[in-house]
Amino acid sequence: MKNFRITEWCSRFIQEQVNEGDICIDATMGNGNDTLLLCSLCGETGTVLAFDIQDLALEHTKKLLDSHHALQNYRLILDSHTNMRHYASEETVSCIVFNLGYLPGGDHALATRSETSIQALEESLVLLKKGGMISLCIYSGGDSGFEERDAVLSWLSSLDSRKYLVLKTEYYNRPNNPPIPVIILKLN
Repeated sequence: MKNFRITEWCSRFIQEQVNEGDICIDATMGNGNDTLLLCSLCGETGTVLAFDIQDLALEHTKKLLDSHHALQNYRLILDSHTNMRHYASEETVSCIVFNLGYLPGGDHALATRSETSIQALEESLVLLKKGGMISLCIYSGGDSGFEERDAVLSWLSSLDSRKYLVLKTEYYNRPNNPPIPVIILKLN
């Protein structure tokens, strides 16, 4: 493993999960890196729905997708990820990606919050097909709250182990509240 950035670690799981023709969701579009990855993985016959509540995120993502000549298999949606079910059908989505915290380079006061993040995660479980996956990076500390981290981790621990497999890892010897990557697999 050459790169120890958390986003690269998560992208390895995403690459293993997503196939040509899949429906995928970038629940927290941000600067569009996960949207770009999902577009390339699901191919011409797949679809990527990318959500953010900030115009700036849509602008950055559109610019990134255009500069990489991304397939036109995406829809950038200026809406909360809590409304995902208005855009995708139950049990149809292969992969959903979340990066909790704030938009890098954006207003730190506009960050994800536990109430809406957990609501969106609950929506995601309904949208995932059997064998589907959620990639979740939890950023905390500094401008991002510990409250969201603690609430999301508590919610994750309560998921039915007969229906979901939750894999949480961490930088064990890194200071300054490093991000926490989590993979959720829908078993049935």
